[in-house]
Formats: sequence, structure tokens, C-alpha cells
Amino acid sequence: MSTNEPNPNSIRDGIEHEPGGGKALINPADTLLLLLDHQAGLFQVVKDIEVAQLRANTTMLAKLATLMKLPLITTASEPNGPNGPLMPEIHEAAPHAVHVPRKGEVSAWDNALFVKTVRETGRKTLIMAGVWTSVCVMFPALDAKAAGYNVYAVIDASGDPSEEASRTTVARFVAAGIVPTSANAVLCELQRTWNRSDAAEFAKLYGMVAPNYNAVFESYQKAQEVVREKDKAAATKAAA
Repeated sequence: MSTNEPNPNSIRDGIEHEPGGGKALINPADTLLLLLDHQAGLFQVVKDIEVAQLRANTTMLAKLATLMKLPLITTASEPNGPNGPLMPEIHEAAPHAVHVPRKGEVSAWDNALFVKTVRETGRKTLIMAGVWTSVCVMFPALDAKAAGYNVYAVIDASGDPSEEASRTTVARFVAAGIVPTSANAVLCELQRTWNRSDAAEFAKLYGMVAPNYNAVFESYQKAQEVVREKDKAAATKAAA
């Protein structure tokens, strides 16, 4: 075999891998998404990110879970109280999501049913996002990490009362071995390749986290239409 030809044993799911390639990236087959306390009352005091973008990024993660058939667990703390109801977009985008209610526990990891539901998935890579980052994400993230899980915290699908609160939380994540990341990075890392039958569905998700990407995709679609029209005209002329 020529050294320039790919090793057929290194190609999986449309991705060409060198030996060991991709091992440092998130493995979709081991991934569980946790969306924590994205509640209407808590959104009102988020100051480190525009709430509209936070909601869009969170909804994108829910859509991504549906597209990739990733298990998704949501939870909310006393939705009938001041924290308010969970944002409806999550379960609309991910009808398969499992909701675990809580009765007063600040940290979801202090709720036995929540931890049991996580464990029953058998997955060890947890992607978390929530409001507030410094409490509702950090507390369960620290406990999950201590319990042996690989934990990623999606900072721009989370929110805090101040930028300082968010910065100090990220610093504590790093010190504890929790990986701070972004919605866009998670999307790219799980997608891995455009050589897949659902590529067009992934393109729509990029438009949610980076609205200007819609213009990129629209220009590409238009260019493809022009090419098709030229090919059609050439074929018609040749047949005449």
C-alpha cells in the first residue's frame, strides 16, 4: 500500500484517523448531557452573558442531543418558587430528555434520584451547563469529578450574576480538572466531520450559536444552485 493512501482500518464513521487520533476528544458514545436549572427566575439576574444567547446556546445543545441520540437529563429547583419554571425550549428540542425534579437541594448532586439517573446511563463523560454557573453547575461538577466522571462545563450555555463570579468559577473548574468549554466547541467536537448524512442538520445548529454562520451557509447553497443551473443548461444544450 502506498504511504499516501489511507489505512482502511483507520477510517470510522467517515473520519480518517491516524493511530490514536481522536482519543483526546469527547467520545459521543460515552457522553451524557446535563442541563441544570435553566429557570426563568434565575435568568433575570444573569449578567455575564446576554440571556437570549444563553438560551439559544442551551437550546442548541438540546437539539444536538436529539440529533446525535445523546441521553439528556434536566433538573430544576422548586419551579413553583422564585427560581421559576424551566425554559420550555429544552424539552421541546429534546422530547427524549429525562427531567428529575428537586425539592430544595441547591446542588443536583445532593439529590439521590438525580445521581441514580446519571449512573444508570452508564456514561462517564458529563457535559454540564446551567444557571448559575458558580452554584448550579459548579457544585455537581465538582462532586461528579470527585466520583470519577470526566466533566465539561459549557460556559456560554450557563450564566452568573457577574463576570467576576464566572471568572472565579472557571478558575476553580480548571484547578479541579473540569474542562471549561463553549457550545460551539462541543458542537464541533461531537460532529467531527462533514462527511455524514446529517451534515445539513449540523449546519443549522451552527447558525444558533453563531448567527452569522447562516450567511455562510446561504452563500454556499446559492453557489450550489448556480452550479446546478449551469449543469442543467449545458445538458439541455448538448441534447438539442
